Amino acid sequence: MREYMVSTLILFCLPCLSAQGVPTAWQIVKDSKNACQVAVPSDWSLYGESHSAAVLHDTSTALAVVTSQPGQTFTPLTEFFQKVLNISKEKLFENTPKRIFYQDKVSAGADDPNSYTFSVPGKGGTCSGHLTFLPSVPVDVARKIALSLGPVSETHGGS
Repeated sequence: MREYMVSTLILFCLPCLSAQGVPTAWQIVKDSKNACQVAVPSDWSLYGESHSAAVLHDTSTALAVVTSQPGQTFTPLTEFFQKVLNISKEKLFENTPKRIFYQDKVSAGADDPNSYTFSVPGKGGTCSGHLTFLPSVPVDVARKIALSLGPVSETHGGS
């Protein structure tokens, strides 16, 4: 019962955390097409040649990836796809015309990662992200990363 109460409280807090805000001192990670972005804490490092991913310490601690799908229409997940993807109601944090955000893996121990998948409408397509992280990464940090996903903003678009 307590699990459901915590999930409900988190859901009530999502609207106030959304809106693609970038926390102070965080850095922007952009997809290879420079269409979508996600923010990560400043102590994370860009990863790979295209810099469309970031890691904390190494890829086994935390890995955030951002991608874009030009021309893909963004729509919430249907009940059918929720079942196919095996997404429980407790782990589906948001499924609206503005954002899809769910936990697709729950850690079973300190060395076993959690993972979040998230998508939002982009400019002429869909922006998607995936975050895999060990329980040592605070959940509030992981959620801020997921909720920062969005199209490359005009203020961050040139870098």
